[in-house]
Amino acid sequence: MGTVTTTTITMGDGGMADAGLLQVLWIASPALPVGGFSYSEGLEAAVDAGVVSCEDSAARWLVDQLHLGLSRSDLAVVAQAIPAWREDDVERIRALNCWVLTTRETHELRLQTEQMGRSLAEWARALGELGQGLTQRLNRAQLAPPTYPVACACALASSPAGLRSSLLGFAFGWAENLVQAAIKSIPLGQSAGQRILARLAREIPAAVDHALSLDDDRRQAFTPMLAILSARHETQYSRLFRS
Repeated sequence: MGTVTTTTITMGDGGMADAGLLQVLWIASPALPVGGFSYSEGLEAAVDAGVVSCEDSAARWLVDQLHLGLSRSDLAVVAQAIPAWREDDVERIRALNCWVLTTRETHELRLQTEQMGRSLAEWARALGELGQGLTQRLNRAQLAPPTYPVACACALASSPAGLRSSLLGFAFGWAENLVQAAIKSIPLGQSAGQRILARLAREIPAAVDHALSLDDDRRQAFTPMLAILSARHETQYSRLFRS
């Protein structure tokens, strides 16, 4: 056998940018084992009620959910939690986590954020040394339980990627999950799903900019129609998804 040579690579600015981008893609990927694929966030209930029934209505529903829901709540929380994690501001992190828990408008939406937050923490532990830093930060914060936006912000905070890039990744991961939910629940073909995803991709930068502009007084989680449909979904006769 030949001799194995270990080479130490010093990354320049481009290397750091690449590492940051890859880490954001990894954390935001629907393939991350946090259970995101099992939730439709009210979309399945909207299909059952006839509010969403085709490609166009699904696209409009998800664009509205992006701007009226995600951008003003979870995306804004991630925007504020990433710098808090980087500054080790535990009190701020706990306050944001508490806000997420208290603003879930239905039981199943609260269970979703709790389950996905716990699963992300378990994923970090399963990585061993690779996830040790993330595990230590989550343990030190003593979140009971960690919500998904705050736990995901913790993972993103360890990346050298910029704040806006991290939010773009978070939002696109959300969009991929919900487009798959639309494909399965309406149902739609893959081409229709890709057209919806393309429309969401055009809308995401503006949603991220809005999230970045919000402070505590302007951050909100108030989507009455979504809350009603989510509450109905809890007793829906036949379901593919957990929300």
